[in-house]
Amino acid sequence: MPEVGEPAPDFTIATTQGTLRLADLRGKKVVLAFYQEDLTPG
Repeated sequence: MPEVGEPAPDFTIATTQGTLRLADLRGKKVVLAFYQEDLTPG
């Protein structure tokens, strides 16, 4: 697990525009935000 301040490991996600790799955004400012699926308990 990365420590605070370390670079995030590369990953690939599916988007509405296709596939996105974190490595494709290297050198740019990126904010990663995660949230629980809408309308689920917890």
